[in-house]
Amino acid sequence: MAGYAPAMSEGTRPQVAPGTIVVYTDIVCAWSTVTLHRLTRARAEAGLEDTVRFDLRLFPLEVVNAFPIPRRFLDSEIPVVGQLAEDFGWAVWQADPSLWPVTSMPANEAVHAAKAQSLRASEQLDMALRHAFFSDSRCISMQHEILDVAADCPDVDADALTEALADGRARGPMTADFRAHRDAVQGSPHLFLADGHDVHNPGVEHRWAGGEQGRGFPVVVRDEPEACAELVRRAAATASQVA
Repeated sequence: MAGYAPAMSEGTRPQVAPGTIVVYTDIVCAWSTVTLHRLTRARAEAGLEDTVRFDLRLFPLEVVNAFPIPRRFLDSEIPVVGQLAEDFGWAVWQADPSLWPVTSMPANEAVHAAKAQSLRASEQLDMALRHAFFSDSRCISMQHEILDVAADCPDVDADALTEALADGRARGPMTADFRAHRDAVQGSPHLFLADGHDVHNPGVEHRWAGGEQGRGFPVVVRDEPEACAELVRRAAATASQVA
């Protein structure tokens, strides 16, 4: 699912801490998965894992689009986005069709609940859930699948996460943040930095060929992987400015 939705106005920018990249995203967005994969790799290659953090915020595609996750959208996108991050481990859906997750909200809520533990915990869980969905065809709508994934994340306290999901403490703040900044966010992914810079789908532009989304297929017309490395460097520069 491309996650493109035009912003209605300039809107209210989110607050961004130094050394942090705020990323508005949905776990089931293939394009944001490419961006986060590239950001994570660029950060590691630059040796900045302890300097730059990703603050993951919700851009709920199923709410914005007013329909469940369409499998036909992702079936057309994965062969294309797979070429942008070949080492991620993409696969078209392999499980029984009845196990296809119609909502990503429980998984997104879990990531935001993990953020109460640490940004590192939320990053780990977010990426692990993306692999569970895009690589392993797991039904991440189901809480037991989410918690099974969380149990393998070293920095996630799975017991605390279970409690947070049981009482729904992350859902309200997660939704409130989306509503507060909706007009400033163009779609998934949209990134904001502490220096005032922001960008939607960094380094990648595409068009739809052969019909509208869900009937045709995306064609990438620009791909600049180094754009994510530049964003990591910019975020690191703001971290170094902290006294």
